[in-house]
Amino acid sequence: MSSTDMPRPKPGVMDIAAYVPGRETAHGVAKVYKLSSNESPLGPSPKVAEALAAKNANLALYPDGSAHVLRDAISRTYGLNPDNIMCGNGSDELLGLLCQTYLAPGDEGLFTDHGFLVYRIQILAAGATPVSVPDTDDLVADVDRILGAVTERTKLVFLANPNNPTGTYLPVSEVRRLHAGLPGHVILVLDAAYAEYVRRNDYEAGIELVSANPNVVMTRTFSKIHGLAGLRIGWMYAHEAIIYACNRVRGPFNVNALAITAGAAAISDRTHVERAVEHNEKWLGRVVEAIEAIGLSVTPSVGNFVLIHFPTTPGKTAAEADEYLSSRGYVLRRVAGYGLPDALRLTIGSEEANLGVIEALKSFMA
Repeated sequence: MSSTDMPRPKPGVMDIAAYVPGRETAHGVAKVYKLSSNESPLGPSPKVAEALAAKNANLALYPDGSAHVLRDAISRTYGLNPDNIMCGNGSDELLGLLCQTYLAPGDEGLFTDHGFLVYRIQILAAGATPVSVPDTDDLVADVDRILGAVTERTKLVFLANPNNPTGTYLPVSEVRRLHAGLPGHVILVLDAAYAEYVRRNDYEAGIELVSANPNVVMTRTFSKIHGLAGLRIGWMYAHEAIIYACNRVRGPFNVNALAITAGAAAISDRTHVERAVEHNEKWLGRVVEAIEAIGLSVTPSVGNFVLIHFPTTPGKTAAEADEYLSSRGYVLRRVAGYGLPDALRLTIGSEEANLGVIEALKSFMA
């Protein structure tokens, strides 16, 4: 068979840079501290194991295609109508469903320069055009620039709030200003994966804005504060018309039975969530203070991670720091793919991991 006879993907697919997750391993070390994917150092709620043990699920049967148990648990926790909730195989799937449902060739999807890489991937996968908008010099989303980039072809605007990998956020007043400036046919997608960690009076995850408007969607995840990244659970809150449309595209059994049970148990355990918040609040400030004392700059973060900026001096660069830390078992996240080649993202980990990586950074910068 000649190369001209080979099957070819549709136009645009080979233009997609595949998503590369944070590394998990470091070779040649006795113990590895994975601080590359913003996972919870506390793990899931103990109630998850109890719920899974009690369920005795028959894995020969299909799961509930509507994930009623999980949607009901979410609705009770936040006081929402379950008809306005859709669950997915991680929030990544839901972002893709929105693109598949609302974008076509010739349409545009907007996101910020340092926003989540999945936005670009899913926009391209839908055959549409990705449009990246510069952040401010402080790595905060720039509302005026976003609004200035909107055209008649714009159909979706993605805003990670707080943003990954910068850890910065927009106050609710700016989010509302952004929404007010968008045409009614444009959907504002508020990716609130790290919302539970934010303790700022001027922050809102997006529930109020969705409740009051038909063109706003909020996505959330169980992968971060709930410690269930391995089960891939996400949910979105949107107007019934958006849920109705996305259900036409969604796979019929996109959330597995164990994930439904685990998610319902996790979101109902508010004590565990608060424990995770308290751990993050305790260590976020300590880690930032210690890193800055070493002489490195850190972007102010409201999430469970920090963005560390390294000099371009040979021997002290981000790439060399990554190699040095990995050789000692500390695996951080390179963020060159986010347009930040001189930085590393560090997840707030356990006490042992936090203290260890600080000492390793001290040694590297000495």
